Amino acid sequence: MKIESIRSKNRGFTLIEILVVVAIMGIVLGLAIPNLMRARLRARQQMCIENLSQIESAKQIWGVENSKKDGDVPAKSDLIGPGCYMKADPVCPGGGTYNLNAIGANASCSLSSEGHAL
Repeated sequence: MKIESIRSKNRGFTLIEILVVVAIMGIVLGLAIPNLMRARLRARQQMCIENLSQIESAKQIWGVENSKKDGDVPAKSDLIGPGCYMKADPVCPGGGTYNLNAIGANASCSLSSEGHAL
């Protein structure tokens, strides 16, 4: 009976075992976090490119329906709003702003240097 009481008191982890587990977790997190950040950046770029594509589509439809030609610049109120080609003003997920530009020129984002471009 004395042997059982000694064994029950020695249950648990040693300091070395805990340090090894913490070190392994640190290494795994150190590898995972940069990949997560890159994935988030790529997702923001893709979302911005999708928004630019939708703006381009709205511009083209507006131009065809209103007999516009290359070089004509639509106002935001022509493309965006209730009953227009886009219901809401798109927002760049990276914090940039969109420029509609003329028909024949692609819409642009102020963060185009960071990959936010068609």
